[in-house]
Formats: sequence, C-alpha cells, structure tokens
Amino acid sequence: MTNESAGNFQEEFNREFHSQPSIFRAPGRVNLIGEHTDYNDGFVLPSAIGFYTHVAVAPRSDRKLVLRSIDLPDRFEFNVRNLPRAKLGAWCDYVLGVALELARDGGEVPGVSLLVRGEIPVGAGLSSSAALEVATALAFLSLMGKEMPLQSVARLCQKAENEFVGAHVGIMDPFVSCMGRKDNAVLLDCRSLEFELVPIPEQLKLVISNTMVKHELSGGEYNQRRAQCEEGVRLLSKSYPGIRALRDVSVEQLEAQKAALPPVVYRRCLHVVLENRRVQEAARCFRSGDLPGVGRLMKDSHASLRDLFEVSCVELDAMVEAAEGLPGYIGGRMTGGGFGGCTVNLVESRQAPSFAEAIAARYRKATGIPPDIYLCSAADGANQEVEFDSLSSSKQ
Repeated sequence: MTNESAGNFQEEFNREFHSQPSIFRAPGRVNLIGEHTDYNDGFVLPSAIGFYTHVAVAPRSDRKLVLRSIDLPDRFEFNVRNLPRAKLGAWCDYVLGVALELARDGGEVPGVSLLVRGEIPVGAGLSSSAALEVATALAFLSLMGKEMPLQSVARLCQKAENEFVGAHVGIMDPFVSCMGRKDNAVLLDCRSLEFELVPIPEQLKLVISNTMVKHELSGGEYNQRRAQCEEGVRLLSKSYPGIRALRDVSVEQLEAQKAALPPVVYRRCLHVVLENRRVQEAARCFRSGDLPGVGRLMKDSHASLRDLFEVSCVELDAMVEAAEGLPGYIGGRMTGGGFGGCTVNLVESRQAPSFAEAIAARYRKATGIPPDIYLCSAADGANQEVEFDSLSSSKQ
C-alpha cells in the first residue's frame, strides 16, 4: 500500500471511528505445486504474493467489536463478552473465528474498532480468507499486548477457519501468509511445519490468470475429496498399520493395494502420493536451475488434478492450454482447490507483459470470458505496517 493509499485508509478509519489506528497486513498466496497435499500431511511449494489484506485497528472503551470493510457490505457490531458461537455466513466470520480462538488460547479480545481493505481478488483461490485471518490475529494480539510465534498464529487461523467458519482447510494458506519471503517460495512439510526457502530466479515472474469462474459445487466437492483421501488411509492402514496419512504411503505400497481400494479412492490417493514427489522434485529443480524440469512437473501436476483428483474444469483447462507455446513460458497449472479460480504460470520477466496479453486473448477466444491477469513476484509475509502518524508526516 502506497503512502497515499495508506493515508486515505487512515482518513476513512478516522471518519468511521474517530480515532487513530495501527495497521497490519497479510498477503495472499499462490501455490506453485502441491495441491490437495496439505491436509494429507504432505508437502507444498507456495509463495506469498504482493497482494495484501490490510487491517486498521484501534482500542475501544465500550467492550464492543465493531467491524467494517471498505470493499464488502455490512457493518457488524458485537459485545466481546458475548460473541456469536455460530457463523453468520458473512465476511465477519473470519474475524470472529480468530477472536474466539484467541479467547480459547487464554486471552479475551478487548473492545476494538476494525476496518478492512483488501487487494486480493475474492473467490480467485488466492487465499483472501487466510490473509484476513492472519492480519486480524496480529492486530488483536497487538492490542492484547500478547506475543505469539508466527507458526502458532498460522495454526490458530487454520483452527478458526476449520472450527468456526467450517472450511476444512489445511495449514498451507495461513502458514505462507505468515512466513512468506520476498523472491522465495516456501517448501513446507505440512505435518512438522518444518520449512525451507526456495529461491525463485529473479528472471521469472509469476503470472496468475483468473478464469473468472467459480463453480458452485466446489465447497461440497472439496470436503468429499478430503473424505476420499481419509477413506484411502483407513483402508491402506489395514495392510500398513504405521501410516497416519497419505504422506506416509509410497507409490509401491499404493500399487500393491490397488485392488483393495474403490477405483475413485485409488485415483485420489495416487494423485496425492505422486504430487508429494513432484513438490520435492520441483524444489530440487529450482535449486539446480532446471527450469524446464519445473515446467514439466507443473504440467504433470495439472494433468493429475484433472484426471486423477478431478478438480479441474473446462475453463481451467482452457487457460492452461492458452499458455502453451507462448514466448517466455516455462510452465503452468491450476492453483487452489479447483473448479474455477486461477492458474499460475512461470514466465520469463521480459516476456511477462506480452504473455499476459496473449494468454488473455487466447482464453477469451476459447471461452468468451474476459479474464483478469496479475503479474506478481514472491513477497514478504505478514507484518505491522509503518505507523500512520509517520505516513502523515511524510506527506506534509
């Protein structure tokens, strides 16, 4: 957020709440490879991106939690000692979930005025919800005078979304929103939370292509895929008692028990087992400078998501096909839960602007839908922004 936009955000907060705020921000993310592996205790390779959710906060003396968003409708007001115990079906649920988890963790959120401003496209699969949760958690912790390691913040935000919002998300989104680093992807072990930074060559841009569709079946289908993976673990554990999740299963073990699994469960498991391999191989390719190797692995990942996990759709496939053969293109795939949203493409930086124009034209010709295209680089994770009073001074 520029000094000018930060100043405008401050002015909006002052008009609404008549007080001086502090501001916190957390980024969205794009997952380069490793889809539907996080809730299977597996490996992922995401990066934070330079689109942020900004949360401005100031304490109140009346024990109220008052929430407003510049981008989304409705103003919400709650008593902090009597917060709702069930979701309301609105954007405030992500804030309420965090407040309730902090209270369960041993601290009551004080009265707070909170204003949200978002840069992350909602519904595009770029983790706008996790960014809101993480920025909110940092803001609340600051007002409570509490410190918490960022890995613990990520866990708390995941729990808020699982238990209050009701979305069975893995740890990847809040973790990379907390721990992302400029010019790096994050190779994350979703079981141990051990991670390594994997440099993304400076000559590459991340070109994110939004299909502009999100099919309504996605919520139920996501939970169904998770249940199918869990069923696979249950059945496989009869032969391999030591396994706890699909990350513990080798390709050889899976193939040996293929006949014991329903065909659809076998396909889901095969995607996850192979995808975990692809993540670790992609990290090795990045480190060795084998960018064509990264491209091949991204292509294989998309085919697996399309054919084995069955979470792609006509529009995502059209966007992936639209990238093929364009100058500067290294590789691409669908990213996110599926059934719409975005693809992520690795593109040589000097070719990225022309690539963006060409893929948009090809996709529109194939589908009749004008897409949104975002040119990004890997960005830093969540933090407190420069205090507003210093921004105001710099404008004088």
